[in-house]
Amino acid sequence: MIQPRTRPNQPKRTVSIIGTGSYVPERIMTNAELEKLVETSDEWITTRTGIKERRIAAEGEFTSDMAAKAGLNALENAGITAEEVDLILVATVTPDMFFPSTACFVQSKIGAKHAACFDVSAACSGFLYAIEIAQQFITSHTYDTILVIGAEKLSSIVDWSDRNTCVLFGDGAGAAVLRHRGGGHGVVSTFMASDGGLSDILYIPGGGSRFPITKENADTRVNCIKMNGKETYKHAVTSMLDATNKVLADANLDPKDLACVIPHQANLRIIEAIAHRMDLPMDRFMINLDRYGNTSAAAVAIALDEANRTGRMKVGDYVLLVVFGGGLTWASSVIQW
Repeated sequence: MIQPRTRPNQPKRTVSIIGTGSYVPERIMTNAELEKLVETSDEWITTRTGIKERRIAAEGEFTSDMAAKAGLNALENAGITAEEVDLILVATVTPDMFFPSTACFVQSKIGAKHAACFDVSAACSGFLYAIEIAQQFITSHTYDTILVIGAEKLSSIVDWSDRNTCVLFGDGAGAAVLRHRGGGHGVVSTFMASDGGLSDILYIPGGGSRFPITKENADTRVNCIKMNGKETYKHAVTSMLDATNKVLADANLDPKDLACVIPHQANLRIIEAIAHRMDLPMDRFMINLDRYGNTSAAAVAIALDEANRTGRMKVGDYVLLVVFGGGLTWASSVIQW
């Protein structure tokens, strides 16, 4: 008889982030460059979003390429090899192709030959959704070491003639290695939520089975991002606050107990509104959207790596990650570093 890997006498394990990594393409696209493409200005973009520039992947540089580089950086930071990885999760809405999964391409590129692989599609919330999935595998003793990556090549799905969306997005990847670490609490509390009834305020209508791309509609840009900016802003603020309140209550923490808040890097005005309602100073928030724009599932992952490598958190600090994305989806996580 085959014995299950999780046995009654095996207690649930805590889960910690033991390493982080990130990668952004070399090419920088400034607001001044966008002024040449659409009717906009640096002042208009900066005032409304806080974004000054974003990174654009090179020709022939794919989501899996960026994901693999971020993943290798995270493994190096964690001090482990790719062969120790049991599972690779890639959160993305810009996969290399419908199938195989981008995670399978990453596995091949980094040499993680023992890892199972699959993608997670939750738009900008994908990285935190994947963190929660990884946590379940580790607490149940199914896997020991999991590589979670958020990676996007949003430049491939942006309508560069739409000034309301093309100014917002960029390319990049971030990663984290999760493993049980004795003596540390690690992931303290998580929360995930969705509202499919609001799927039409941030979405891509074409390219799937509902609306395949044909020669008749290929030039109508139906396979590009469509967004109702006003509604997205409103729901982002309320949903991220709700997710924040839920995990803090579950962790029995007050906002002032947080050493660092790493929010979704979509719009500075959203972050300012959340900071105001949490009654926290802006210097408590990790912000890099001015340099990278919104990189969807990669945004929080890149910011987490930057916060880690610049010493924004020390051992024992409480860190809040909170995100919002198409679906609609939103999620949060409190981590003791």
